Amino acid sequence: MSLAEKTCVPCRGGVPPLTRCEFEPLLGELDEWQVVEDSRLVKSFKVGNFAEAMELANKIAAVAEEQGHHPDLLVRWGELRVDLWTHKVNGLTESDFILAAKIDGLAKK
Repeated sequence: MSLAEKTCVPCRGGVPPLTRCEFEPLLGELDEWQVVEDSRLVKSFKVGNFAEAMELANKIAAVAEEQGHHPDLLVRWGELRVDLWTHKVNGLTESDFILAAKIDGLAKK
C-alpha cells in the first residue's frame, strides 16, 4: 500500500521519532521533500501567484483536518512552503510521510 493510500494515526507521545534509517525509505516515496535536521519534512511548491498559493493551502487544510494531522503553511506570492513534523515527539513519524504523499497528490491535480 502506498503512503498516499494510508491514513494518519494520531500520536499520543511516548514513542521515539523515526531514525534516519527508518525514514529514508519513506522519503524515497515522496516527490522532492527535504528532511531538515532529521526532524522535519519541508517542501516549497512554486505556483503562479498568491491566489494559487492560497488555493493549494486551502486544499491542504481540508486534507489535514480529515487526517487530524496539521502542517505549518507559509503562503506568499508564487510559493507555498509546507513544514511537517509530529509535535508530540518533536520529530518525524510515518504520519508525516503519509500527509506529505497526500499533499503531493493534491499539488499534481
